[in-house]
Amino acid sequence: MAEPYKIVIGLEVHVQLLTKTKLFCGCLNKFGQAPNTATCPVCLGLPGSLPVMNEHAFKLALRAALALNCQIAEHPGQTRGFTKWDRKNYYYPDLPKNYQISQYDLPFSHDGWLEINIAKDTKKEFVAKKIGIIRAHLEEDAGKNLHDESGKGADTLVDLNRTGTPLLEIVSHPDMTSAAEAIAYLEEIRLMLREIGVSDCEMQEGSLRCDANVNIHVPVIGKEHAETGQDYHATPLVEIKNLNSFRAVGKAIEYEAKRHYEEYKKDTQGTFRFGKMLKTTAGWDDAKGVTVVQRHKEEAADYRYFPEPDLVPVVVSEAQIAEARAAMGELPQAQRKRLADQYGLPPYDAQVLTAKGRPTVAYFEAVAKALSDGKAAANRMSDLIYPALTERKEEITAFPFDAAKFADFVRTGPSNSQDRRDVFKIMLDKGATLEQAKSEAGIKDVDETALRAAVVTAVAANPKAVADFKSGKDAAKMKIVGEVMKANKGVSNELVRRLVDEELTRV
Repeated sequence: MAEPYKIVIGLEVHVQLLTKTKLFCGCLNKFGQAPNTATCPVCLGLPGSLPVMNEHAFKLALRAALALNCQIAEHPGQTRGFTKWDRKNYYYPDLPKNYQISQYDLPFSHDGWLEINIAKDTKKEFVAKKIGIIRAHLEEDAGKNLHDESGKGADTLVDLNRTGTPLLEIVSHPDMTSAAEAIAYLEEIRLMLREIGVSDCEMQEGSLRCDANVNIHVPVIGKEHAETGQDYHATPLVEIKNLNSFRAVGKAIEYEAKRHYEEYKKDTQGTFRFGKMLKTTAGWDDAKGVTVVQRHKEEAADYRYFPEPDLVPVVVSEAQIAEARAAMGELPQAQRKRLADQYGLPPYDAQVLTAKGRPTVAYFEAVAKALSDGKAAANRMSDLIYPALTERKEEITAFPFDAAKFADFVRTGPSNSQDRRDVFKIMLDKGATLEQAKSEAGIKDVDETALRAAVVTAVAANPKAVADFKSGKDAAKMKIVGEVMKANKGVSNELVRRLVDEELTRV
């Protein structure tokens, strides 16, 4: 049943970039170091220290902006690609300078879009949707507060290793209308940024984080609509901070939308209806499954932005833009369309394959070309390769079956699906040849002549099944198929069915 309101969602995605050092200093940018060991006077903001921009971080951010179809900033009288830095002033224990070097009124990229695929109820079909990107800008990250969760105390420790690491903030338009769309958007961003080498996007390590801006639109009907001409009431915006898993994003959005509607129904003073409520910032309590309001949401003026005096503006040339565009390679959405067109893959197969990354796509293409059958290659990889990679905890690049060997197995291995899985597992686990694995699995080769003779025998031995089949009970033939397959382990179910059908037309 549809909800009596429309959810409106915009996401702010924060992505740490894959650089060796931080954005404005030479400290190591690496997860998991001992607390407060990757700091220096620059990232700690000590008096007399001066920042120097990390060129590689800017190139990665430029590559990401182009992949997001963003416009690169222009400045009157300047060449394309002009951008400057700003100080965003606020106090937190994990921000030692009491300001963050960010970008305010002139971000280096703006007005982009990302196309996502939304799964239908069947999960086998998708609807494409474009999500607008307001801006993607570069800034330095803050540190991290470590809260005592043991229940024995209330201490909070501060680790400043993350302070100053390069962070790309991607701000979307409020174009998403469900938790599923928000998750699909995040999944597409994560896949794309990994594919183009911008970030590892490990949410458990904090290199991909998300803030969700959520409110609801409640339709205005009846007399009020006639009097005001207003189509809906919008509840005040709530920004849910630092969501660090796709599951948390979905749960938080759904909870917050329902909470808004319950508050709206209880409202008798018009507070929600007439915009008297302030926008707020909330946290997500995953254990309790609720949002917790933290403070009223700040506006831009509260941060007292002003141009960063210690960094010069950056001008990016057309040649640098072309270089960044060339470094992107084929993006996931374009890759899905090409796989569907070139290999005849259904949208679902192309989606699954692309989600596993470029090395897996390259493996598939080699198998498909060897078999001259893209659908068969996709099916066999789904049956055999993906489960094996999960079980062995391996990447496709380290898999013991290269594409040529796998294609040969598909051509010459058992045609029965279960026997094929059994033989493939023996070959993987024991390094056995195809013949050795078939022998261990008790599978014998049966030629079609011998198999047809077995079918003739089974048909003769089951007159009742034959009579039932002739009277219109098509399922009756399965008794004959089952007997033949039981006596001839390893043969294809499809082959036996064809031979049984042929024999039944003769009797």
